[in-house]
Amino acid sequence: MRIHTINAFTDRPFSGNPAAVVLPERTLPDAYMQDMAAELRLSETAFLEPRDQPGTWGLRWFTPGMEVDLCGHATLGAAHVLLEELGPELAPAGEDEAYHFMTRSGRLRAWAKGSQIAMDLPAADVLPSELPEGVETALGVQPRFAGKAGSYYLLELRDAAAVTGCAPDFRALAEAGTYGFIITAPSDDSTFSFVSRFFAPGMAVPEDPVTGSAHCALGTYWGDKLKLTRMRAYQASPRGGVLELEWEGERMLLYGQARTVWSGQWRPEAPTGESNTKA
Repeated sequence: MRIHTINAFTDRPFSGNPAAVVLPERTLPDAYMQDMAAELRLSETAFLEPRDQPGTWGLRWFTPGMEVDLCGHATLGAAHVLLEELGPELAPAGEDEAYHFMTRSGRLRAWAKGSQIAMDLPAADVLPSELPEGVETALGVQPRFAGKAGSYYLLELRDAAAVTGCAPDFRALAEAGTYGFIITAPSDDSTFSFVSRFFAPGMAVPEDPVTGSAHCALGTYWGDKLKLTRMRAYQASPRGGVLELEWEGERMLLYGQARTVWSGQWRPEAPTGESNTKA
């Protein structure tokens, strides 16, 4: 099996969010894919499987601890591999010139747009919600707003400095359950609409460097609050990453760049097996 490691949402190595993209020669058992993700130890490992229709692929995402329903940066990495690493014979087919990914979050699309890759993902509504017990203490914050979008909690803080200065107690945060926690605030840099960070220690991802799926919720939250449909965002992790967003009703378009940092071959003999949750 070929594996590519892609730095997503960046135009240079050693920044953005690294994701592994695996191209199995045959269907792998779920447990084996999970073991591979744990061995690779990146926040997400994406597994691509070709489908009968040209330009259409099955796509699944695993953290080191579990399979997830949606991952933006690993989708960007998968599209980058298809566009840049595998040659013209795998070019997308159809009038939209997009790759189509069949996933647990439905059909997703990705296509080249200049130097960037565009992704069409589901937008996520953020509804006011109480936080699980101990989350504010674990994060060390006092949010202005707390809401929930799917399995993610979103907390608006007073300013960008509160976001960048947050130092979570990851052990305590993991005890709250297998949720993702987004902290966000308006940007103090006029080139960005807002800043954010993302923590999910209960999913074996203490801090995710750049989180595309979180911006499906951030885009609707800030889009509604700032009355914007186009936004530029910065995820203020130590690696950092830039995302451009376009909110189109029930869909969120995310734009970003990616770089391949290494490619290699998985040497162990992989077992065969049918997936129980085939996308």
